[in-house]
Amino acid sequence: MSTATVNLDVVPLCGRIVTLESLREHLQWAIELEHCTLPPYLCALYSLDAARNPEAAEVVCSVLVEEMLHMTLAANLLNAVGGRPVLDTQRMLPGYPRCLPHGDRALEIPLLPFGPEALDVFLKIELPAAADAPPESDRYETIGQFYDSIRRGLRELCMTLGEERVFCGDPARQISDAPFPGGRVIAIVNLATALAALDEIVEQGEGADHGEVWDGDRDVFHPECDQVAHYYRFQELKCGRRFRRGDTPQSGPTGDTISVDWSGVRPMRRNPRTSDHPPGSSIRNTQEKFNSSYCALLRSLEETFNGKPQTLETAIGAMYRLKSQARSLMEMPTEDGITTAGPTFEYVALDTPRLL
Repeated sequence: MSTATVNLDVVPLCGRIVTLESLREHLQWAIELEHCTLPPYLCALYSLDAARNPEAAEVVCSVLVEEMLHMTLAANLLNAVGGRPVLDTQRMLPGYPRCLPHGDRALEIPLLPFGPEALDVFLKIELPAAADAPPESDRYETIGQFYDSIRRGLRELCMTLGEERVFCGDPARQISDAPFPGGRVIAIVNLATALAALDEIVEQGEGADHGEVWDGDRDVFHPECDQVAHYYRFQELKCGRRFRRGDTPQSGPTGDTISVDWSGVRPMRRNPRTSDHPPGSSIRNTQEKFNSSYCALLRSLEETFNGKPQTLETAIGAMYRLKSQARSLMEMPTEDGITTAGPTFEYVALDTPRLL
């Protein structure tokens, strides 16, 4: 169909990404998707007694940092094509348990302390796409299929409209330098750099070339070792062994043992909510303070991604400072006498009164 007779910017989305507007929409979804994994990974990390589970804490922390990188790369992609990243919105925190944004509705993601059930959920989130799996722009079965649809959309739009029209964003909005060990921050200015950023996201999540356990980077905590992708890092914890050279997805990990003390975990209540506790109670007040801090972080990241890239390090520092608030909650016994409280990750609008 000739572009002389059709305005590709207003053609409605119908399964494929065929307009700049639908591309921008999907890249916003990508930001929401990457963020969606942060609260469950944070709960698992903060519930761990790192002194008793140093290896498990390293694995979860490494995945968390790379999900932050992926969210940054998604924001770079959206900025590169003339979009505006939005993080200060109820859509980012609709409440847990929840599904991956625009993903398989059968996969429900809860907030859990670290343990076998949490690992099973994480393995489902990071499940690699089959080599012959088709790209899926909505209701995707795997994250890799979703990013394949974005990759295809980018290529087709560049062929139809030309790279200059597709990559029309302000280069000054690109994040080009950030403290993300174990991955690459890529400033996106054309199709080649956009595809490199998508490769970085997918390979860190599910491995290279749909058949490798390795993601092409060095291990964050053990730089003398190659690093496996997110799915296989969680598999290592589940199996209690590391992958070594020669191992495959089919063989599973056959290397050194990983020690996991399943009792060395704070017993956080499953899917905590502020509504579980009466207004004015110590737990509820602490949860509300955490939610205010977390939403302030989202607003800070939105500023970072919308013209203030130099503030990213400050925003990341704010995320690490949330650790003490979350740990305080996980030391507070709940009314059942068995579990402790936990962070609820509920949205707080800017004009909502905050507890200080």
